[in-house]
Amino acid sequence: CRAVESDACAPIDPPTDMQLPMNVRRSARRSSCLARVGAVAGATALLLHVARPWFAGRESTANFVGTPNSLRSPLNRRFTAVATATAEVAVASDQITDEEPLHVLVAGAGVGGLALANALGNMPRIKVTVIEKTSAFKRFGGPIQLASNAMMNLKELNRELYDKIEAKATWTGNLTNGIKDGIRSEWYAMFDLKTPAADRGMPFTCVVERPDLQEIMLGELGEGVVRNGAGVESYKLLPGGGVVAMLDDDTEVRGDVLIGADGIWSSTRATMHKNEVRGDGSGATYSGYTVYAGELNYKPTDNGEVGYKVYIGPSQYFVVTDIGKGQYQWYAFLAKPVGTAKSEAPLKPTEEVDGCAAGNPAYLREVFEGWSFEIHDIIRATRDDEVQQRDLYDRPPSLSEPWHEGHVALLGDAIHAMMPNLGQGGCQAMEDAIVISEELEKLSRRSEVPDALAKYKERRLIRSASVQGLSRFASDIIIRGFDTPAKISFDDGVKFENFGY
Repeated sequence: CRAVESDACAPIDPPTDMQLPMNVRRSARRSSCLARVGAVAGATALLLHVARPWFAGRESTANFVGTPNSLRSPLNRRFTAVATATAEVAVASDQITDEEPLHVLVAGAGVGGLALANALGNMPRIKVTVIEKTSAFKRFGGPIQLASNAMMNLKELNRELYDKIEAKATWTGNLTNGIKDGIRSEWYAMFDLKTPAADRGMPFTCVVERPDLQEIMLGELGEGVVRNGAGVESYKLLPGGGVVAMLDDDTEVRGDVLIGADGIWSSTRATMHKNEVRGDGSGATYSGYTVYAGELNYKPTDNGEVGYKVYIGPSQYFVVTDIGKGQYQWYAFLAKPVGTAKSEAPLKPTEEVDGCAAGNPAYLREVFEGWSFEIHDIIRATRDDEVQQRDLYDRPPSLSEPWHEGHVALLGDAIHAMMPNLGQGGCQAMEDAIVISEELEKLSRRSEVPDALAKYKERRLIRSASVQGLSRFASDIIIRGFDTPAKISFDDGVKFENFGY
């Protein structure tokens, strides 16, 4: 699992805002008729088996630390804002040369934006400027899963960059991973992530601390590439080609290309699609799921043997992931209305329950009553200040909505925000970055930019939409279509389990 970019992740890197006035769109109708355990466990295993080749192909922003895009400006400001300062006012010729390179602006210094900046950074006829809202880089955020497809792209992009990331990685793809019975702790299915990667000569799936990943990527960029302190609020296309990015400090930056890597609540996307950054009109929908995420020092009995375990049961599921250095991360996915962090706060116990700390741990102890002792053991080891709750949002595949407009295009969660279940949000953003860099590198004239961005969409649309759909389906099939199966046990006599479903 990965944190979805709120730009991404944790492994679930989901964009969040517990008080957001979004309409809840429940997805029960999509999967209420699914078969129960046999079909679900088999379908889930098949789902990941089918999805695996997608993640092994050649084509390959979790949030950069800071506050969400400002909502203090009215909608029409994005289309009519008048800036007080302008950078790079000189008009370049159509020809792209070493002396007059293609100037690419990247909105957002998350994983996708920094991957793009690194991909473009060694191209002599391209100049890149990353525009980041936060005033400075700060270490914040949990681990992000980098699947084999993302690691392979990094390796081919920049071996030195890859080596630095590898040194910080905890490998999980070479360990046991799979789905367990959330009630009885038995394995339903184990996934072989090692063999497909090894057969293709690809690195194994791993997890890396997001601050480490961002710090490494930032360190590979030249002085002055990242412009901190103001984010892109809107843009305007220039009649003769090029684009002006309007920042939230009332300044402007002019470039030949603008790539919106500013996450699910993207101002670049809002300008392109002519809708709101947040809210009912933004195009993002509440998934119907909230997630509790914990991170702690922990040593289970299978330490060093298992990468991740997904415990599935009726109407909820629980994930435990080894993130290295003696630390583990867990996630409790619950089907809940939006905003329960506030509305259900009075339900959180104020005292310890069965060894679980007051607050979220004690609450989850009650929610997972009767579930595996392995779940209760890690909850019991977690302090309340080590738990965060966030609602999960995503977008439907953008099959009809524009990915690009003239000299502007969208990347990562800005165009294909997805659920974190396959750990592919950041990986797909990296794939976008590689494809954009490949298309822009081919150009000899600035007037060719719109066609290059159209080609980018053509190359990425089906793959990213498929991963989006699989990511949402993984949640729906587990939560909406599953119930723990009946079982006859002959240990210590005949026992009948869960015959009430």
